[in-house]
Amino acid sequence: MKRIFFGILLLLVISCKEKAKTALTAQEIVDKSIAVSGGDLYATHGSSFQFRNRKYISKKVDGKKIFKRISVLDSTTIMDVKTNTTFQRFINDSLINLPDSISNRYANSVNSVHYFARLPYGLNDEAVTKELLGEETIKGTSYYKIKVTFDQEGGGDDFDDIYVYWFNTETFKPDYLAYDFHVNGGGQRFREAYNERIVEGIRFVDYNNYKPKSKGSPILEIGQLFEKGELNLLSKIELSEIEVTKN
Repeated sequence: MKRIFFGILLLLVISCKEKAKTALTAQEIVDKSIAVSGGDLYATHGSSFQFRNRKYISKKVDGKKIFKRISVLDSTTIMDVKTNTTFQRFINDSLINLPDSISNRYANSVNSVHYFARLPYGLNDEAVTKELLGEETIKGTSYYKIKVTFDQEGGGDDFDDIYVYWFNTETFKPDYLAYDFHVNGGGQRFREAYNERIVEGIRFVDYNNYKPKSKGSPILEIGQLFEKGELNLLSKIELSEIEVTKN
């Protein structure tokens, strides 16, 4: 009888732990992920890194986010500067007038690189809506699967894109992400994080960047497509010369 009693008690304890684990909300999962990836340091520190022969710099000045991209070709230096509300391009320190359509394209490009480099911090921006879809197993590891969409107001030109994040249920780190985009003909991407390093308390990763072998698959199923080997490696997203400095 004692063995039966303790067996039942053990099952109840395990069941309670499982319920406690899955009782987390999407917001709580993202908050925990940000905390283990850099926490308050994201708000108080800027960073710089090299990506595909360009230098990217992020910092805050008077409470405003400033993202920069610097390209050097022979004797020409091109610096793109994006703030919360403006975009400017300088060539050898001279401000260049650009059509709005081109400015928006460059601004989105600059923002995208900084956004992915600073994940998961951006997932608490005001325009973000998060939905917990449950748990999913990838490569034998359990993940919280969260769908992310954006409000039209404050969500940028690509507000209608859909993102999916997989947060490790033990570490809360986002090991995988995917997104469905509509510009330039549209498509889907799936990113697998690797080469994690912590620089001055902030987490940085590189990514294997995949795309589906066939078009038309629902974005919410792309994790299982990866499991089945039905994605092609498209490129690698690698950051180098990472530095973190206080704002």
